[in-house]
Amino acid sequence: MLFLFALQVQAQIVTTNPAFPTADEEVTLIFDLTKAKDSRAKGLLGKTSDVYLWAGAGTTEEGQAFEYQPTGQTSWSAPFEPGRMTSLGNDKWQITLVPREYFGVPAGMPIRKLGLLLKNGNGTAQTEDIVIGIYEDELTVVFQRPEQNFFFAEAGSQIQIETASSEAAALRLLQDGVELKSVANGQSLSYTLTASQVRGSRHEVMIEATSGDEVATDAFEYFVEPEPRVAALPAGMQDGINYVDEDEVVLVLYAPHKEHVYVIGEFNGWQLSQGYLMNRTPDGERYWLRLAGLPAGQEVAYQYYVDGEIAVADPYTEKILDPNNDQYLTDANYPNLKPYPQGASGIVSILQTEQPAYTWKVTDFERPDVDQLVIYELLIRDFVETRNYKTLTDTLSYFKRLGINAIQLMPVMEFSGTESWGYNPIFYFAPDKAYGTEEDLKAFIDACHQNGIAVILDVVLNQADYEFPYVKLYWDGDKPSANSPYFNQEATHPFNVFFDFNHDSPATKALVQRVSSYWLEEYKVDGFRFDLSKGFTQNTTGNDVNAWSAYDADRVATWKRIYDEIRSTDETAYVILEHFADNREEKELANYGMLFWGNANYDFRQLGKGQNANPEWMAYTAREWEQPHVVGYLESHDEERFVYDLMQNGRSSGSYSTRNEVTALNRAKLAAAFALAIPGPKMIWQFGELGYDISIEENGRTGNKPILWSYQNDPERAKLYQVYAELIKLKTSQPVFGTESFNLDLDNIVKRITLTGEQMQVFLIGNFDVQQQSQNANFPGAGTWYDYFTGRELHVTNPHAVIVLQPGEFRLYTSQKLEEPVPNLLPWSHVVLSAEDVLSNGNTVKVYPNPAPAAVTVKVESTYRGIVQLHVLDITGRTVKRISLTKAQEVLQHQLPLQGMANGLYYLQVVAGDQRYVEKLVKMEK
Repeated sequence: MLFLFALQVQAQIVTTNPAFPTADEEVTLIFDLTKAKDSRAKGLLGKTSDVYLWAGAGTTEEGQAFEYQPTGQTSWSAPFEPGRMTSLGNDKWQITLVPREYFGVPAGMPIRKLGLLLKNGNGTAQTEDIVIGIYEDELTVVFQRPEQNFFFAEAGSQIQIETASSEAAALRLLQDGVELKSVANGQSLSYTLTASQVRGSRHEVMIEATSGDEVATDAFEYFVEPEPRVAALPAGMQDGINYVDEDEVVLVLYAPHKEHVYVIGEFNGWQLSQGYLMNRTPDGERYWLRLAGLPAGQEVAYQYYVDGEIAVADPYTEKILDPNNDQYLTDANYPNLKPYPQGASGIVSILQTEQPAYTWKVTDFERPDVDQLVIYELLIRDFVETRNYKTLTDTLSYFKRLGINAIQLMPVMEFSGTESWGYNPIFYFAPDKAYGTEEDLKAFIDACHQNGIAVILDVVLNQADYEFPYVKLYWDGDKPSANSPYFNQEATHPFNVFFDFNHDSPATKALVQRVSSYWLEEYKVDGFRFDLSKGFTQNTTGNDVNAWSAYDADRVATWKRIYDEIRSTDETAYVILEHFADNREEKELANYGMLFWGNANYDFRQLGKGQNANPEWMAYTAREWEQPHVVGYLESHDEERFVYDLMQNGRSSGSYSTRNEVTALNRAKLAAAFALAIPGPKMIWQFGELGYDISIEENGRTGNKPILWSYQNDPERAKLYQVYAELIKLKTSQPVFGTESFNLDLDNIVKRITLTGEQMQVFLIGNFDVQQQSQNANFPGAGTWYDYFTGRELHVTNPHAVIVLQPGEFRLYTSQKLEEPVPNLLPWSHVVLSAEDVLSNGNTVKVYPNPAPAAVTVKVESTYRGIVQLHVLDITGRTVKRISLTKAQEVLQHQLPLQGMANGLYYLQVVAGDQRYVEKLVKMEK
């Protein structure tokens, strides 16, 4: 029935000559483009050339219509000459062909239908897909009017009937078996039928053609428009499924501007009947029905059939069955999935009374403080081979070793298809079955909480895909209808992909609140990252990104309302926005309590490649915010991968190249140190801690990416992972990393961060250049500092002493001794620090000649008396010569021989008690 309905409705655009085309005879297809419904067809109107047929043939009534395609029809963006159309004027076009020959369908293979559309040569304009029937070379009779084979009619209305047969025959028209009219010998019959007066009644109208021994029939059915009973919604009921008893539910559908709704499902054979006509509330906005006698504890499939036009699943269902996509699921995705019900069509919703409740092991989880939050963003599909929650749960030890305290899942609510990033949602209360069962998801969240890890959901409430029931229910050709209670007909901003929610609408407001409350309460998630939060506006800006990003008072009010609603459900839930708007707007919302994505990907990739940049926008103080509410990150799912960019586009100097894999991994350590040291919450994109070096564009931007757990076996990548772990440990365990007292010196290629806490100071300095740098260290103060990654003490008498840093080298110093990491995580063995010829208090050191061929004279002038040590170090920090002298007077002068040393650069370190001096020393024989 649905197939025939499609044929007849779509055939309005195209007529055929002859009226009953067959597979092996010539047929002329005539298109009237003024009747095309796809908005893209407007580009074809008014043309006199450059219109082409793009078509296919189907061999079964149920299968696809483009099963066979003509030879050479391969490039959508190029003209297909065999399909060149002939203009008839007035936007009418025709082409003549023999179906079997044109489509190359083998002899003996039936052709049941043709799939057709018209396009221009480069494919920028087109009609919708059109399907017409192909007939057997035998007696055939059809209804030409009405054009649908199932429809609703008003009681007592007139239904115009016209029939046609392929040859002269005796024709009889019948309704419910009673003859209405007959023709003794003819090829057509016309009749005006008066629809029944009985509301909600169903009637079959049939045309019968008889010629000799041949008999052919066609039929349509009509339902007389019902009159729903008006009844108030029972107390306590809300939209969606309301479970009343072990065998009873109350279904509620919010559907303003609709006339009537039936419930169809497994309980009534997917048939319309008066007993399943939903009650309408007095305000006309909702429909509801009490279903009793349901099988306790069993899943039952159902839909809503609305206004006799469309069947949709329940927008509030917690599980769907999808006939087009469930076939690709395996037991690894969703074991024991209920088979798709016979008799249904399209996506169906599931209800189940007496569902077993999940028993939570953790009911008092304490969420990490915002300033200590380290989030790990991941896409399940590209993180574990099985693509399911169970394996992800088994992987928690990996996260524990890394030390992160929150996992952010890319969207897991039901999305179109089974291969997706998830930003095309269609059901907001149903976890997508591609990743596992509802219980598996809860068990994952529970296990995370057992391990001290919060779970944040990426949610998409700026847009929805077509299969979302409230898109389909309020549809006008190729966009949402003007009376849609949820969606704008045209998006209000330039970054929309699917269909844009109207966040000023009361219906959308209620949906957002319901979605957020549901996931907080039912799944105990710890908060949300809202995709494209800047899109929550009704101030249309067209394609002007700057205007869209400007301060928007209405958007601010919207987000304050949503934040208050979330916090009324859960007073500590995280609310993270992907906003990227004017700082004035973000500052106001951040001070209100919201967190914001802080994208530093470009700056850090530039730094990684050896170009200077300033990532200070990752710091809330740079934005003049009151709270550390910038979730800073080097990478997210949206950005090019740091190590990949370095290895493809990084700078070099001499033998030092950022395109070398080991070098790139070491520079990833440098970037991580600075990103994680800036106070405030941070985020890591999956496998960034292992130096993932596959481009975001691999296999298409949103396509599957290689899952490279083998990286753990690479010693250099394992070191990067451990450096991340050490930095995260510091951030989550040492209060100084959440201090409000910090200084960022990030303008120059050698960068510094100073953190000052009540018990400890931290000083981080790093060289992002591809060349060695010698600069004033600018320690926060003199005294003993501890190199965190080596555990070595550094006695600083002059905070402004010159420090020599190799390209990519960084040093993280603490004023208190901390437990040392495992050794050799960093490639730099010894720091070189100089006081630029001054020990302290005006005392001096002279070294001459320099460069020198064989020996240098070292002259130390100071009040110091005691042992003076002279150390000569090569550029790797290895000591190649050591001399100990006794200084008994004001001046110590000693000749230091250089024999046996190769030509090149060295460092001379003079140690006099607790005072140190370092001088570059060049050995150069003539």
